[in-house]
Amino acid sequence: MLNGFFVALGLTIVYVVVLDVFQSVIVPRPVSRALRPSAFISVQGWRLWSTVMMRIRDNDRREDILGIYAPLLLVLLLGFWVTTLICGYGFIFYGLRDGIKGIADFPAAFYFAGTSLITIGYGDIVATNGWARLFSVAAGASGFAVVAVVTTFLYSVLQQFQAREVFVVMLGTRAGSPPSGVTFIETTIRLGIGDSLPSFLREAQRWMAQVMESHLSYPVLTYFRSSHDYESWVAAIGTLLDASTLAITCFNVDSVGEARLTNALGRHLVKDFTHYFNLPETDEVGVERHEFDIVWDRLVSAGVPLVDDRDHAWQLFSETRRTYAGQLNAMARWWRIPPAQWVGDRSSIAHSHGVALPRIVAESLEARDAARTTGT
Repeated sequence: MLNGFFVALGLTIVYVVVLDVFQSVIVPRPVSRALRPSAFISVQGWRLWSTVMMRIRDNDRREDILGIYAPLLLVLLLGFWVTTLICGYGFIFYGLRDGIKGIADFPAAFYFAGTSLITIGYGDIVATNGWARLFSVAAGASGFAVVAVVTTFLYSVLQQFQAREVFVVMLGTRAGSPPSGVTFIETTIRLGIGDSLPSFLREAQRWMAQVMESHLSYPVLTYFRSSHDYESWVAAIGTLLDASTLAITCFNVDSVGEARLTNALGRHLVKDFTHYFNLPETDEVGVERHEFDIVWDRLVSAGVPLVDDRDHAWQLFSETRRTYAGQLNAMARWWRIPPAQWVGDRSSIAHSHGVALPRIVAESLEARDAARTTGT
C-alpha cells in the first residue's frame, strides 16, 4: 500500500511537470496559469527581484541588474523542471524498489532517477522487472525531451526578443529616449516626413500584433528588458497609443484611419496583458490639462495642423486616453519601465516640457533651422 502511494505521488509530480513544460513551451497560445509552477515562479520571482533591485539608487546599475532576471529565469526554469522530474521519478523508483537491484532507500532511488533522466546510467543500479524498466526508459525519454524542447525554446525566445527590439530602436529615432508620443509627432512633422506616418503606423500595427501573440504565448519574453537605455517595449506601446490619440482628437487632417487602427490595436493589447497578468486597472486620464496645453503649444510650434477648438480637443483626448491609461500605467509599474512622458511613474516628469530628441534628429533639425535663419 505504501509503495503504491509513492508511485502515485511520483506520477503526479511527473504529470504536473510535463504538463507545465507542454503548456509553457509548446502550446503556441496563452494558457491558464493554474497548475503551472513555472508561472508562479516567474511572477513571484519578478515581484521579489524587482522590489529588491528598485532599492538601488544608481539608475544604470539598477537597469543592468533588472535585465539579468529574464535570462536567469530561463536557466532556473530548466533546472527546476529537470530537478522536479528527478524527484518525481525518484518516488516512482522507490515505490518499485522491489524490482530494482541496488535501491534500498530514498537517496539511491533519486540517484537512479537522475542517472536515468540524463541517460548516464553507470550500471550499479539495474531495473529487473517490467514496470521498473518501463519507467527507467520513460525517465530517460523525459529528460532528453525536456532538454531538447527547452533548448529550442531558448532560440525562439531570443529571436522574438531581437525582432521586438528592432522596432523599439526604430521608434526611438523618431520618438526620443525615453520615447514620447509627442516627440514622435514633432520629429515626423519637423523633418518633413509626415507622408510616411501612415506607413509607419501600419508597421507599428504589425509589430504590436507580433508582440501580443508572442509575449502572451511565452510570457517570459515580457521580462526581457531593452538592450538600450531608457527604452522598453511597454514605453513603445504607450508612445504609439499617445501619438495615435493625439492624431485622432487634435489633428485637423482629412484622414486619420491608420491612427484609429493603431489606437484600437494598442488598447486591445494593453487590455489583454493587464487581464493575463492580473494587473490592477484604474479609470484615469493620466494627463492634466496644463500638461495637455504644453503639448498643444509644442505641436503648434512644430507646424502640426490642429483643430480650432482646443477645449473640445482636450475633452476628446481625455475620454480616449481614459480607455487605456490606467492599464498602461499598471503595465509600466509591473515591468518597472524607465519613466517617460505620460507613461509609467510620472512623479519625476509631471512638470517636464518633454523629452530629448534623438541626437541625430536634434542635430539635423538644428542644421535645418540654422540654414533657414541664414537664408542658405
